Parts: sequence; C-alpha cells; structure tokens
Amino acid sequence: MTTKTINLNLPSLAVDVGMSRYLAEIKKFPMLSPEEEYMLAKRWKKRGDLKSAQKLITSHLRLVAKIAMKYKGYGLPVNEIISEGNIGLMQAVKKFDPEKGFKLATYAMWWIKASIQEYILRSWSLVKMGTTSAQKKLFFNLKKIKNQLSINNSSDLKNEQVEEISKRLKVKKEEVVSMNRRLLGKEKSLNDPIKDEDGTEWQDWLVDNKLDHEIVLSKKQELDHRKNLMSEAMSVLNQREKEILTSRRLSENIATLDDLSKKHKVSRERIRQIETKAFEKLQKAILAAAKTNNLLPKN
Repeated sequence: MTTKTINLNLPSLAVDVGMSRYLAEIKKFPMLSPEEEYMLAKRWKKRGDLKSAQKLITSHLRLVAKIAMKYKGYGLPVNEIISEGNIGLMQAVKKFDPEKGFKLATYAMWWIKASIQEYILRSWSLVKMGTTSAQKKLFFNLKKIKNQLSINNSSDLKNEQVEEISKRLKVKKEEVVSMNRRLLGKEKSLNDPIKDEDGTEWQDWLVDNKLDHEIVLSKKQELDHRKNLMSEAMSVLNQREKEILTSRRLSENIATLDDLSKKHKVSRERIRQIETKAFEKLQKAILAAAKTNNLLPKN
C-alpha cells in the first residue's frame, strides 16, 4: 500500500477568483467510467502513481461542490466549505481500496461530509464545548426535522415541537431549544440564492444529470453496504438476543420491558441486561466489520 502524500494543484478557490469560475473549471474534468476508476485506483494503491491519484480527485471535485452546497446555511464562506470537502476527498482517495467493491464516490461521500462537518463544528466553537455525538446529530439534523414537521425556520419552537425533536434525536429538551436559537441567530436562509459577483447563481453551474445519477447510485450502494454490515453483525447474537434487541431498539413500535418479560418468562431486569449485552455485542461486531471493509479512518 502506498505511503505517498497527495499534494496537488487544484483549481483556485481564492475569493478574488470567483465561485463561478471555479465551478466552470472543475466541470472541465471528465467523470470516469467504472473501469477507468478501478485501474487508476489500482495504480495509485500499488505504485503510488500521483497522476492516477490526481485524476481520481479531479473527477470527483463536482461531487464535493454538490455536497458543500447543502451546508451553505451555516453562515460560513462556501469556498472554505468546498476547500474542506476537497481535503476529505483527498483523504478518501488516499485510503480507497478498489478491491472492496465500493465506488470511490460512495466511499468519498463519508469523508467529504465528515471533513466539512468538523470544519463547521470548529467554526461554531462547538468542539471546545465537549460536543457529544448526540449534540452533533442535533446540530446537523435539526433543520431537516423541522422541515419534516413543517416548522417555521425563523421562530422559536413550541413546547410540543421541542418534545418531538428531543424524542426523535434522543437529546435533552433544553439542548433542542438552545441549538435552535443558536442556528436562528447565525444562519442565512437556505432558500437565499448564492450569487457570484456577476449575479450568476452558483447552483446553475452544478446542474449535472450524470453527477446526480452518480450520487443516487452511490447512496444506494452505501445503503446496501450498511444493510449488509448490520446483517453480518446481527449474526453474532443468539435468537433471544436478536428478538429482544430488535423489539427494544430496532422497531418503530418499541416493546416494553413488561411485554418482553412475559413473553420470555424472565424478569424485567433480566430483559434489560440481555438488551444491554446484545447492544454491546452488536456495536463491537459492526465496528469490526467496518474496519474489515476499510470504512473507518485509520490513525
């Protein structure tokens, strides 16, 4: 496996260059066929061929820009968000293994989003506050859930709305209220058009049916791999553990400890113990499977 560092001269994202010019530049790079992608990835992995790495990266710059636009509502410069996404893309290419069965776009989407999200969290000083995984989930999912519930994005939440969001994301009600107010105070409207100096909307440059199709396929492939990981991990549980864990954590209608206690003819405390142990076993199995499939960052 190559240990070379990827250091490329990508199109400039400097403010004085203009976003329209950058997006026009990255559109010139051709997208790769599956065969081309596989051969380039093999050359990079086996020989450390930097030209192959460069083609893999430049062919996915439009994917980064497309993903970055979804984070434009956090009040940060879009060119910096894209730049962070490009760093994530380079990390993905560096670690990508074409023999694992993933398309690079599928693998890279995780790295791109992770890099952008860490940048946003740093910029909002949330990491310094000792942000938990639940709080990060709240930060990046609050607006989505508000849209699902048809909640006005420009006002405080009602008590019943706070309760519903708190329940869905498994965070404290006070955290929902606090995060909503922080977002209201700093964000720009997601509906506001982002324009370059000449008045051109940047999204106009990102209309690309082939890229959109690539993203859809990548998301489907990612979902299929997640399902396979879950299925593989569940195999470490015995039948009773599967039934209890599924009933308590993986079903829409959560079963009570009383219900399961009666069904399995054991105490409520014993059901709770089995659930906890099964969940820990499942977590370890998923982590092991993810490492085997090269889905986690390596220190």
